[in-house]
Amino acid sequence: MASSPKALNEFISEAQEIIDTLSKELLLLGEQRDDPDPDLVNRVFRAAHSLKGLSGMFGVRRMSHLSHCAEDLLDDVRMGRVGLDDEVLDLLLEVIEVFQRVLAELHSGDEGEGRGGTEELAAALAGRIVARREGKPKAPADPLEAIGLDASVRAVLTEYEEHRLRENVKKGVALMRVRADFDLADFDQGLAELNKRLKSLGEVISTLPSADPTSSGGIAFDLIFGTGKPAAEVEAAVDGLPAKVQPFGKPSASPPPQSPRGRARPAEGAPAAQPPPPAQADASGPEEQQREAPADAEKPPVGAPAVTPERRRAPEPGADASLRSVSQTVRVDIRKLDRLMNIVGELVLAKTNLQRVSEAMRAETLPETLAPGAELQRDIRVLERKLDELQKGILEVRMVPLGQVFDKLARMIRKIAREAGKEIDFRISGGDVELDKLIVEDLSDPLMHIIRNAIDHGIESPEERLEKGKPRRGVVSLAARQKGNHVLIEIGDDGSGIDEEGVRVSAVEKGLTTAQAARELTRRDLLNFIFMPGFSTAPRVSELSGRGVGLDVVKTNIANLSGIIDVRSTQGEGTTIGITLPVTLAIIRALVVSVAGRTYALPLNSVLEILSIDRAAVRTIETREVIDVRGTTLPLVRLSALFRLKGPPPPAQVYVVVVGLAQERLGVAVDLLVGQQDVVVKPLGPVLAGVKGIAGATDLGHQRTVLVLDVGAIIEEVLAGERVMLEASA
Repeated sequence: MASSPKALNEFISEAQEIIDTLSKELLLLGEQRDDPDPDLVNRVFRAAHSLKGLSGMFGVRRMSHLSHCAEDLLDDVRMGRVGLDDEVLDLLLEVIEVFQRVLAELHSGDEGEGRGGTEELAAALAGRIVARREGKPKAPADPLEAIGLDASVRAVLTEYEEHRLRENVKKGVALMRVRADFDLADFDQGLAELNKRLKSLGEVISTLPSADPTSSGGIAFDLIFGTGKPAAEVEAAVDGLPAKVQPFGKPSASPPPQSPRGRARPAEGAPAAQPPPPAQADASGPEEQQREAPADAEKPPVGAPAVTPERRRAPEPGADASLRSVSQTVRVDIRKLDRLMNIVGELVLAKTNLQRVSEAMRAETLPETLAPGAELQRDIRVLERKLDELQKGILEVRMVPLGQVFDKLARMIRKIAREAGKEIDFRISGGDVELDKLIVEDLSDPLMHIIRNAIDHGIESPEERLEKGKPRRGVVSLAARQKGNHVLIEIGDDGSGIDEEGVRVSAVEKGLTTAQAARELTRRDLLNFIFMPGFSTAPRVSELSGRGVGLDVVKTNIANLSGIIDVRSTQGEGTTIGITLPVTLAIIRALVVSVAGRTYALPLNSVLEILSIDRAAVRTIETREVIDVRGTTLPLVRLSALFRLKGPPPPAQVYVVVVGLAQERLGVAVDLLVGQQDVVVKPLGPVLAGVKGIAGATDLGHQRTVLVLDVGAIIEEVLAGERVMLEASA
């Protein structure tokens, strides 16, 4: 592997993009295994081919060798030599997991003990792929013999084109020859348009430069086309183009001469055939013409163990492996960068104007007709507007679609469902909704925990579902949608729902609450126990759950992202968990408040509502202050008491900022609401870094530095106090 950090990062970024594409399109193939789209199979094949070349160029032999084996298997699939069954799909999806592990090791620099593991895994997978290919059944009689294919046509077809022709014959579709005659000046555009129209009706099997002379002195092509549509509809589709449709099988006026690579050459005197345009690349990519493996591709990497029959089965990747992308690269549309550059240029002009006005005021040379205040205000407004545009532009650059995570989850769910003995339909919507790249990466593991829990605890076995009158296959859904400056992600299932009585009993048995307190809990508070450390209702420990580890990690991770979790469940019908997240944490909107004469900033994405109440409305229950909000008791914390601030007594009218983080809610009492402002949070120094309730500091202008509150830490501090009181009373 190249030692240059820049080269390594470029390789990881490029490889991660190819692997993500492979993963997404393999899942699409799994949905159409009975009749896979040949264009899709070709795209998957080319992605494996590209990854082989990329990893070979950078010297990552584990990945190069395994991708070469996967490419060979995919070649057998697209040529019809191997069927696209569950075993083949599972093999290819395991290859994706190994690729991810290799990239993770390269990124972390930990290629010692871990490297041996991936080498063994890669070698074992390669052995299983070879065994699968060698064990394929013998091919049946060639169906092309039955249609009397003209020898001159068959001689110029590639192996892949012959295979596609066979598949169309097996389906019983009509085969047609479409002759097109184009001018040399724009033949590429005309051929692309013809391919586009034909592909809407069937499959373009081959595109051959014609050996027959053209009437216009241009260039002619013969397209072999398979379709289930009538000839009249095909003729209507190509109407307006210089193309003629005729039944397939008519030989050309003269047999086309052969090129050294088996492709027809133009007739004598005709212009040389140009490279096939992009429009036909989907039908037959360049790789199938002549694929040469690297010199060492057929043998396992140096140091890899020999693959014996008893070691054919590859060790499974770790069940708790993270789904985070190794690459932190964000690919950016060049138009977004152009827009940012234009804004920066205008900011420079605004700065120059401010500098000019400042120098003129200092020299007192401004004309009497020019008011310096008006001039400054105008330039400040321009500066303000451009800075706002720049901020929005930078946030756009950081945005990536949630589909990046959703596609990885779809790959893992297939494996989890198989391990659990469940049959699952995974439904995704809203994959185009965008979030900050760093939030998306940190979100992958919490979503995986929730879905794993839904499959193991929520979805019943196929037999149990049939007994309950439900469909045999369970449904797990993952949906995302925009809600103002937040994104709502909902994970639902149609399983058995949460057993509330089981949660109540388990909470008491594990000492999380008393029997008396458990009986008085509201339904929402009861459901929130599933997010507490050590909590589980599983009767036994399985590979997926039962250890009390999982949803408490979800709570912690979502809280770190300033997110809120809500749980809805109906016994016998299913459960839905909603996660509300801010679009970004790079620049946050803050609510500026005053307490005991001191100013604080509170992240607005954690603020649910603001109330104004009389001091008399505050009640005390077991030394803890609470207020009633629409029939719900809400814990109240005074920042002056939390931080032990000395100041005047609180006013008669109290402002309560209701904040929420994960599934918890809390009222924060403040003296005064100052306003809202965009802030950039800066970390505290080592002396103050350990202060609970403080996330960092920010500058509000005029050299006013204020502390930014950590809502998660404040909520945890209040809950910890409640638990101590509960244990003391028990």
